[in-house]
Parts: sequence; C-alpha cells; structure tokens
Amino acid sequence: MNAMMHAILCTILLLVFGQAVAADGEAGPAPFKQEELEQLVAPIALYPDSLLAQVLMASTYPLEIVEAQRWRQANPNLKDKALEDALQKQGWDASVKSLTAFPQVLQMMNDKLDWTQKLGDAFLAQQKGVMDAAQRLRAKAQAQGNLKSGKEQTVSTDTGSGSTTVIKIEPAQPEVVYVPTYNPTVVYGPWPYPAYTPYYWYPPGYVAGAAFFSFTAGVVVGAALWGGCNWGRGDVNINVNRYNNFNRTNISNNQWNHNVDHRRGVQYRDNATQQRYRGTRQGADSREAFRGRADQERGQLGNVDKGSLRERPGAGQDRQVGTRDTRSPSQGGSDRGSSAGAFDHRTTTATDRGTRRDQAGQRNNSFQHMDRGSMARQDSLRGASSRGQMSRPIPSRGGGRR
Repeated sequence: MNAMMHAILCTILLLVFGQAVAADGEAGPAPFKQEELEQLVAPIALYPDSLLAQVLMASTYPLEIVEAQRWRQANPNLKDKALEDALQKQGWDASVKSLTAFPQVLQMMNDKLDWTQKLGDAFLAQQKGVMDAAQRLRAKAQAQGNLKSGKEQTVSTDTGSGSTTVIKIEPAQPEVVYVPTYNPTVVYGPWPYPAYTPYYWYPPGYVAGAAFFSFTAGVVVGAALWGGCNWGRGDVNINVNRYNNFNRTNISNNQWNHNVDHRRGVQYRDNATQQRYRGTRQGADSREAFRGRADQERGQLGNVDKGSLRERPGAGQDRQVGTRDTRSPSQGGSDRGSSAGAFDHRTTTATDRGTRRDQAGQRNNSFQHMDRGSMARQDSLRGASSRGQMSRPIPSRGGGRR
C-alpha cells in the first residue's frame, strides 16, 4: 500500500513539474533589461535622428539586410538617381532600401547579424524602451564632451512639454549626412555594465585607437532618409514627402508599422510579438484569400458562354411557354395532359437535353412517320372521343387531365 501511494505521489509531482516547465517555455524570454537595451543601442545612439530611425526599422528585417548587402557589393558604383532607379526593381522593405545609400552602415548590420536581429527584436517588443536607452546614452556622451555641434551635425536639446530633456542630432546640411564612427566603450565614459559590453564595429581601413570619435565622408542622400524619431511618444515616424519621392509611391500615413511580409519567415523572439504580427498576417491572408476567390468567381462568370445561359431551366421554360402546342383546340383533355407532362419534363436541366428530346419525341411525336392525312384523321377521332367522354362522368383512371 505504501509503495502504491509513493508511486502515485511521484507521478503527481512529475506532472506538476512538467506543467511548470511547459508554462515557463510558453512564457518565453523575459523582456530586455535596461542594460541590455543600452548594450544594443550603443553603436548607433549617436547617429543622426533620421538615420537612427531607419536603422531601427530595417533591423526588424534581418534577412533582407543580408540580401541588400550582397546586392550592394555587386553594385558598388551605383549612386544618386541611378541607385534609386535600380532599387525600384528590388522587393525589400523601404527602410532596407534606404540603407543602400550608406554602405558602411549596411555592412555593419550584415557583419554583426546577431546584433541586428537582437536590436530588431528589442525594437518590436519594447520600442519606447529602445528610444529611452538612446537618449540616456546621448546624455552620457554629451556629459563627456563627446557629443556637440560641428560642421557635420547639429546637436540640440528640447525639454518639450514635460521635464525630460530630449537630445536631437541632425545633419548640419539637410542633404548631406556624416555617419559617426566611435568606440562605445569610450565615448560614453566608463561603461557601467561589465556583463553587457556594448557591440562595436569599425569600417574597413579604420585604425583602431587613432580617434575614438570621427566621421566618415559625407553622403549626399537626397530623399533616401525619410525616417524620424518621435521622442515624445517613444517611436519612429515617416516624412511622407521624402518617402514618396524615394520609393515612388503615394502613402499618406506618417506612422511606421512593421510589415511581417518582409520578415521573410525569421522567427520572432517572444510569443507576444509572434502573436501580434503573425496574427495580423493570418487575418490579412484570410481577407486576401476571400478576395482571391471572389475575383476568381467573377472571372469565371465573365468566361461563361452566353449561349449556354439560354439553356438554363428558367430560360428554357420561358421559351417553351411561348411555343407550346399550337395544334387544334379540338384535341382532348388526355392529349393536353400528356403535353403538360412532357412540358414539365422538358424543363428540368440543360445537361440531359438530348435525352429529353428523345423521350418527348417518343411520346408526343408517335405519328411523325405517318402521312399528314392519317394524322388529321387520328386528331379528329381523338377529338370526337374526348367530346363523348365529356358528356358522361369521367372514370377514375390515369392519363386524364389533372
């Protein structure tokens, strides 16, 4: 008895433990901590606002980043309008396309693909947290004297309606963007999170230690930069005019929304993000499937032979009503009943029309091989018989008028 109770108790404990493990697995990873967010944002927090916004957007499409980098390597001499024309043939998200104007940034995101994907996951799940982390790092760099205005950029502060100070970074010349290159472990001062050392990347030809903060050659961007940071709301937005000019589209919504189609099947980090975007995609797929079926059915209607429409039961009935038996009214009731029966049978479906014709011919045209004189005599005899029957009670038998 004790052994049985022990076995039951062990089974219960195993079930409870298994359910707890399953629940932990379903809960997914914990949200990114503040130190993790700063670790991820450190390499780009000092980028101009517009470039920072588009890096954050593009990081949510890591596979397209890889494709764009390979394409850019194969087409290194494209620039300005020639680059914009060539990009129209590519199916990447607009944020990824815009980064082809910044080969250094695109290469960094490709070379540090694990960082790119984590940055995108953090931005999708904790957008405001990512934006706040960038502001904290900017404040640290400014306090160290490493973030200030110059010929490449303009740095300004804005308190807005609240008490929080927002640091903005904009190109000194709107059409020319200088991308900063810096060591994140130095530019922000002593790094406070030893367990979360920031990512960093140096462009080819860069001599480490020569300068901890510098700029690459200015890039004439035209309309390639159309993103912006809405620091008050903690998200990113779109300059509609620049976006439409660069992508040759006509959108009116200035709020950025992640497009799951450009995710290209890359898994999301947590269940909440997965359900948020995959659920939207499933709903869109259902609507698209419905529209597809409706379009297909409309197309089939357009291909229907109009002649076949005249063979449908309703149309056949109308035609037959107009051309019913035109023989002499002297024919008896039994003959009319037979004709009515044949008429009802002829108006069933168009698919067995040939069979109906044969059957109707056997019943109503039984004299078709005889001469017209014989037919007339038979009609007369039937008429006389019918008049005689009408003068006396009608016996209860089949074949009469109903």
